[in-house]
Amino acid sequence: MTRLHDLYDAGQSPWLDNLRRGWITSGELVAWREKGVRGITSNPSIFQKAIAGSDDYTEQFSSMLAAGSSIEESYWGLVTQDIEHALEIMRPVYDESNGLDGYVSVEVDPSLARDGEGTMTAARKLDELINEPNLYVKIPATDEGTPAIGQMIAEGRSINVTLLFAIDKYQAVMDAYIDGLERRVADGGDISDVSSVASFFISRIDVEVNRRLDAVGTPEALALKGKVAIANAKLAYQAFLHTFSGERWEALEAKGARKQRVLWASTSTKDPSYPDTLYVDTLIGPDSVNTLPDATIEAFLERGTVARTIDADVAGAQAVIDGLKAVGVDLTSVTDQLLDEGVTSFVKSFDELLGTLGDKAETLK
Repeated sequence: MTRLHDLYDAGQSPWLDNLRRGWITSGELVAWREKGVRGITSNPSIFQKAIAGSDDYTEQFSSMLAAGSSIEESYWGLVTQDIEHALEIMRPVYDESNGLDGYVSVEVDPSLARDGEGTMTAARKLDELINEPNLYVKIPATDEGTPAIGQMIAEGRSINVTLLFAIDKYQAVMDAYIDGLERRVADGGDISDVSSVASFFISRIDVEVNRRLDAVGTPEALALKGKVAIANAKLAYQAFLHTFSGERWEALEAKGARKQRVLWASTSTKDPSYPDTLYVDTLIGPDSVNTLPDATIEAFLERGTVARTIDADVAGAQAVIDGLKAVGVDLTSVTDQLLDEGVTSFVKSFDELLGTLGDKAETLK
């Protein structure tokens, strides 16, 4: 037993926020699973680093080019193969947990983040192409993407909602999930095999808020540094508890509905003065997931603390958010900026990888 198993016993599922082919072929991904990893998340930045930084993909890439595939078609071929193998490795967790965990996430083309119809088309294509019960298709929580989330749930597709920073946006996503389930029930569909998580980002909030607090520079402002991301997450969890309770939710639960668990993302610390397990130790509790980069998992395995903290001192969390407003830092401005930056970053990684593959294709001719 490891601390990851202890974390799961405390109600939180630890997932791995990374994927690369070498881990699949070497057996390392199986080793992560045996240490207690219960799911895998990926994004365009992860694949950009994996594919551009390794020769593990060259043979398949060469074969796809020889068969007439375009650069972008080849990219999706490389990604799909990794996802399919990861799904196979995590399938025992999915079966053992009756569909609670064991998921592997793949993101739609990030350039579609502001295109709701395009997102739905891409999500359907990925879901049908891979066609495994433990697949999560990732859709960003933009204003355009949120209606697509509800529609995908209504169609019975399991979705990981990504790039959540603001509680009001998170509430809209939870509402879309419940609406999608209700529509599926109304159409006579089964909702017991529909699953979703909502990926709420943590460390990026502290990075940007700390920058703004430094600019304010008052003692009151500086005293809030390093506290806002955790406070924001604790209040988001309160919204989760409120949404997934009461008569409306209980009616769906009676028909087999699963809660859309909150997933803490971006949980590696960016400030070296902070403990490297800060965004794990402080956000542990029932019906939650934390997806961790491998370095953060290693740190938590060595020195993490397992205790229920996710709903501790909620009043204190609200006081932090109130204090942020009092010193003149607009949290909505921060979260809007981070959403835009997140979309831009994923598009940049996607475009850079296509460029790298294009350059590699020239050398393979």
